[in-house]
Amino acid sequence: MDAYEEPATWTPEPVRSRGVLALRFIGTVLFLPVLYVLWLAAVVVLVVVGTFTEAIASISTDRVIERSRRLPSWCVSWPELRHEGDSAYYRARVDTVVAGWTARASSPRTPKKTPPPVECAIPLRDYRAAGGQYVAQVALGQGWELRPTDVRKEVRLWWAAASHVD
Repeated sequence: MDAYEEPATWTPEPVRSRGVLALRFIGTVLFLPVLYVLWLAAVVVLVVVGTFTEAIASISTDRVIERSRRLPSWCVSWPELRHEGDSAYYRARVDTVVAGWTARASSPRTPKKTPPPVECAIPLRDYRAAGGQYVAQVALGQGWELRPTDVRKEVRLWWAAASHVD
């Protein structure tokens, strides 16, 4: 049986200790400025190189910018430190994240532009105290389909309307 079909894996994650969270938060505060400076330096280097080779800039810059928007999985943000174990906070967070993906996926296609996303992954940091089952309920209610996933890391979704041709 796959992990995404096992009901026991779709429960909320256990509450983490305050001490470990505080240490991870301090590490995040110390590490992220260094990481952002390195990402900024990488973007500057790619822009300079990109003036000479447009192909490198169009491929690499997008990847660097996309990766710079995500926090490493070990980082703990201030809201995570404050709301650890608060299922109401995480349910509201899941509602917001899924609604955002739904708005993007259901937007009309524009000619000569990138089509709306049809697949997404909701990371564990967005649903930790609510559980993957709550993500699945909210997503299914908004027209998403579940994809094979490891709920200890993320919940992968597919926009069901993308399967239907007009």
